[in-house]
This record gives sequence, C-alpha cells and structure tokens, in this order.
Amino acid sequence: MTSNALRKLSPPAVGKIYGVSPERVIGWIRTGELVAIDVSSKPGVGRPRYRIDVLDLAAFDAARQVVSVVKPTRRRRKDDTVIQFFK
Repeated sequence: MTSNALRKLSPPAVGKIYGVSPERVIGWIRTGELVAIDVSSKPGVGRPRYRIDVLDLAAFDAARQVVSVVKPTRRRRKDDTVIQFFK
C-alpha cells in the first residue's frame, strides 16, 4: 500500500483544504456526503473524533464536480410578414 492510502485527515485539515469551517465538514459527514470514521475510544458515546481517508476525499471531490452544460442556441422564428432582400 502507498502512504496516501493510509493517510487520514481531521475535519479541520479538510476544512483548510477547501476553505470552509470544520463545522461544515462535520455537516457533510453527518449528511452522508463525506465518508469518515470515528476514532474515539467509545464510538457512539460522547464526542466523535472523525478521520477522513484521502481516497474518500477524492470520491467526495468527484461526486461534487461541476460540469458546465452548453445550451443549444435558439433559432429565431421566421416572420412571414418581413420580406428578405438579402440572403
């Protein structure tokens, strides 16, 4: 395994990467958008200590990637009352 596969990041570290607050990162974890593990001594009891794997962070990036859509140009409807002199 590579060292990147073993690397885990805390919510404040992920927040620094994205320029958001750690609370926003924890919100992503709680809604299920971002996968994390709880490394506290008693998971489910008390305050959680989340760690995010870099591979899960890459999957989160891919899921939130924005792709611009090019709209087709709309053609004007021809007006039958206008006489076209130049074509």
